[in-house]
Amino acid sequence: MTNDYLSRGTPPALPTLLPLLLPLLLSALLAGCGMPLMPAPASIVLPQPPADAPPSATLMLPDETAPLLAYHQQVRRMTQGELLQELAALGMRQPTPRVALQMGMLLLWTRGAGDLTRAQAQFDTVASTPHPLAPLASLLSAQCQELRRLAEHGDKLAAQLKENQRKTDQLTETLESLKAIERNLPARGASNERQR
Repeated sequence: MTNDYLSRGTPPALPTLLPLLLPLLLSALLAGCGMPLMPAPASIVLPQPPADAPPSATLMLPDETAPLLAYHQQVRRMTQGELLQELAALGMRQPTPRVALQMGMLLLWTRGAGDLTRAQAQFDTVASTPHPLAPLASLLSAQCQELRRLAEHGDKLAAQLKENQRKTDQLTETLESLKAIERNLPARGASNERQR
């Protein structure tokens, strides 16, 4: 039967293959029944860390960040005068990582010359310590760096706009001068008649 299939080049009919495939299918089914079952996910027990292990330095406690996030929301609603008053009040307090982050948040919004640089310095100081607020300080530092990049780009665009406006004004002045010269020239038709 196999030789007949090869010589004809066409597959044999299903009734002729069924007796050959049936024992293979049954053996595969029976082999599957003999396999051990996987344990239920609820029965898997993860090892617990030892009770005397110190907490991870990167573990951030919500009670340390939640007040800072609320403070950030308050800062966003402050006027310029309130920002400066709060900044002066924080400057009188003893320097701690929390105070440094608060000062940096205030400096993000004051928009004075060099304030973004000062804010990033505050954030970088806390980010370089093993304090639990270091990851938040790193995030704020990255945000501050992006704000500085955007501010510098905005300054460049403003300078380009000013230069383009200057060139436009100069070209407009030149065009008006040429128009004035053209108006003062005698008309061509009138000058040709006079010459005759």
